[in-house]
Amino acid sequence: MRSKILDLLREAGDSYLSGEEMAKRLGVSRTAVWKHIQELRRDGYDIVSHSRSGYSLQSAPDTLRPEEIKNGLRTRRIGREIRFYPTVDSTNLEAKRLAQQGAPDGLIVVAEEQGKGRGRLERSFFSPAGKGIWFSVILRPDFLPQEAPKCTLLSAVAVAQAAEDFGMKVGIKWPNDVLADGRKLVGILTEMSAEMERIHYVIIGTGINVNIAEEDFPEDLRDKATSLSQVKGEEIPRAAFFRAVLEHMDALYDSILREGFAEVFSMWRRYSITLGQMVRVIDARGGKDAFTGRAVDIDEDGALLVDTAEGRRRVLAGDVSIRPQQD
Repeated sequence: MRSKILDLLREAGDSYLSGEEMAKRLGVSRTAVWKHIQELRRDGYDIVSHSRSGYSLQSAPDTLRPEEIKNGLRTRRIGREIRFYPTVDSTNLEAKRLAQQGAPDGLIVVAEEQGKGRGRLERSFFSPAGKGIWFSVILRPDFLPQEAPKCTLLSAVAVAQAAEDFGMKVGIKWPNDVLADGRKLVGILTEMSAEMERIHYVIIGTGINVNIAEEDFPEDLRDKATSLSQVKGEEIPRAAFFRAVLEHMDALYDSILREGFAEVFSMWRRYSITLGQMVRVIDARGGKDAFTGRAVDIDEDGALLVDTAEGRRRVLAGDVSIRPQQD
């Protein structure tokens, strides 16, 4: 009902709309309309009222509630259903729970804050309230499980495209870290449930640092992480940016289902800041098999191809971290 009331107020533009007219259109009582208006005001919506004219929406808060995300969203699958939480331990954990209960392809779990946000290799991910976009998407693709790791590139490309839409230049460090000026903007964690020849679900968890000031980051992250607002030099409207990400994800996912990963790989190469660079490949879990070479491409599985003095080596995302190396 909240979203329907907001739709009516937005349709009215600068004009006022009476409670009686809204009640008539929605098939509810004027009292019910009044109660929902009060709830919207408590959530930060600036709705003015006039005793003879009715209500007018003046401004909306910077929130990731479904009614704001869906306002103008143009997608076929991703984000058509959204579960919003003011705070949650981890959007990936909540998405897993919903997926196990039969949540549909494209459902989004989004939170204003994560208490236990996770990145790759069980690293924690800083996820403060109201400062970023912390979300997970549930996918139920019909391709084989061995194809699923490629989905990790999907979100990175979608965020890079959205940043470009908003006038920002970012790059993707293999496989899926989105960076600006060498500092991390986005973390992505992809998880899967599958049998030998069938995917039950894929969950792509994405954390985007949006309006985090440098001093907001813990001291140990200030030289490693940044945010879109720091890159742009101004506050970023989170719902609008999130819509752009979801629309790009939706288009790329549709392309994957129709034609495979060729378009995702092509776009990833466009934004890559790893290809062509000398890199040092290290075992992130503490192994000793480190080597240096030039990153030249990704293969059909999304693995990084590195030319070394001993020949070409294939690097899998789950096993290693990449460090830049001077020529």
